[in-house]
Amino acid sequence: MDSASGGAGGSEPNIGEGPSATPAEGSSPAPPSRYESQKRRDWNTFLQYLKNHKPPLTLARCSGAHVIEFLKYLDQFGKTKVHISGCPYFGHPNPPAPCACPLKQAWGSLDALIGRLRAAYEENGGRPESNPFGARAVRIYLREVREGQAKARGIPYEKKKRKRPSVAAAATSAMASASGNVPVGGTGQGVEAGGGSGGGGGDGGGDCGGGGGSSVASTTAAAATNTTV
Repeated sequence: MDSASGGAGGSEPNIGEGPSATPAEGSSPAPPSRYESQKRRDWNTFLQYLKNHKPPLTLARCSGAHVIEFLKYLDQFGKTKVHISGCPYFGHPNPPAPCACPLKQAWGSLDALIGRLRAAYEENGGRPESNPFGARAVRIYLREVREGQAKARGIPYEKKKRKRPSVAAAATSAMASASGNVPVGGTGQGVEAGGGSGGGGGDGGGDCGGGGGSSVASTTAAAATNTTV
């Protein structure tokens, strides 16, 4: 897929600030949520990208490969510093000085964007089994981006592991239950709620915003206005 050629240096409209002012009570329905507004903008941006592609692509012909090329295209609007292997700050979470390494989209931003586009595809009549945003190739690409950025930036993106109750604790609970004396805390002590790494993989470097809520906000707006062939 060819990348856009013009206008990338212009100002990028801010499309991640949520809905406009709430209308007067009783005058109209409540405005869509911030998530729904962002999802609609992302969807329109992707459709415009397909239209400006050479040759133009229809949504029916779009595959996971096209989705990956779209994500790579968005890197030109990224704000996350990703150090290359030869950089002295490779793997350094807090570089003491600037470097010439490229700016890219943070993994968390791309992950959140794909989630919104995947939902939008099915909401607009697409079949789940043919959803290009859920393709295996896209999942592999996102995993590679996550692992590559984790190494380059020295920021691991790992899910928290659930703690399992020890055998001794389980035996104590069983004995207490048999005797009718259940200790304070019950049998669920030691189980920690697991946390996902979706949003947390955002940027941590002041770029595309906290796990992708407005992750590719200015990016997708710029893509919509600058995808000229």
